[in-house]
Amino acid sequence: MSGEDNFHHVRDFPFFEVPGFLTSAHHYNDITEVPWYVIDALHLHDPSLEEVNHAMVGKILIPQPFAGKLPDTGLVLTKFMVLQVVVLVLCLLIFRGLAKRIRSGEPAKGRFWNFWEMVALAIRDQVVRPTIGDHSHDHGHDGHGHDDHGHDDHGHGHHAGEHGHHAHGHAGHVAIGMHPADKYLPFIWSCFFYVLLCNLLGAVPSLGSATGNINVTGALALTALLASFGYGVQAMGFGGFFANLIPNTGMTGVGAIAMSCLMFPIEALGFLIKHAILALRLFGNIMGGHTALGVILAFIGQAAKGNLALWSIVTFGSVLGQIGVGLLELLVAVLQAYVFSFLATIFISGAVHKH
Repeated sequence: MSGEDNFHHVRDFPFFEVPGFLTSAHHYNDITEVPWYVIDALHLHDPSLEEVNHAMVGKILIPQPFAGKLPDTGLVLTKFMVLQVVVLVLCLLIFRGLAKRIRSGEPAKGRFWNFWEMVALAIRDQVVRPTIGDHSHDHGHDGHGHDDHGHDDHGHGHHAGEHGHHAHGHAGHVAIGMHPADKYLPFIWSCFFYVLLCNLLGAVPSLGSATGNINVTGALALTALLASFGYGVQAMGFGGFFANLIPNTGMTGVGAIAMSCLMFPIEALGFLIKHAILALRLFGNIMGGHTALGVILAFIGQAAKGNLALWSIVTFGSVLGQIGVGLLELLVAVLQAYVFSFLATIFISGAVHKH
């Protein structure tokens, strides 16, 4: 591997890295057999056959049916693409299974299903519903949003509460539609569990976190931006959405018009920047964590150039550091999924409510 790429262990490549003894040292018999994307991924320039085979030790190539024969002529499948498909399949298996078990209104049984139900309910009851609310502040008759409509939507009315407990029991709390904010639940749930599983896969040796790639987090942030815009237009109308970006200054007449013209581009830019920060925050935390793990392990290789005593001390300390930072990374994986979904919920709330 070229020394120019110091972060190659946390980058996206068309192969998976595994212990060297699991692979062969003789991948190719002729330099003309080496695909262009392999040389590109290895950061080699005019390599010999020996250099390519040596660099391929410890790497399992992903089949490339769409790569093309010439550079940049097709689609190269990478490990982050594969891992995202794995996350999609996991989400389908877990939540289709959970939905099947609670469809009848009976509580889900088993620790595995109860765990995922608990997490889904926590996102609903502690993030989405309290953050987005029930629109009573926009339409309340007493100026405080405490009219009968608001109470019923929150389930404080006796009729709503009795209906919820009688018809659905414990599992019925997962049902969507009992609260006005529940219409946004599918998107927020999708964000949370997708980011969470992507993050957690990074804790599995030889895999990686797709959320440690700025392209992936950028696509997620763009999705959140489009969701905020779409839900805002749906709630306010196209013109109302953009008018809602401008806070009420209390001014009237020409002054109000002039102030609105000055503030609109600032607020519109702020709307874009807030969503861009979603991508940067998630990318930075995941990328930084895996880089720290790589640096700690690299100490062992550097110490191997010295005497045995120094190498033993550094190895012991590096392994302990790896375990400690690894455990911290598990917390970060959950925390960053929560932060992403929570901020996406806040942005949606700001888009659907009048300022």
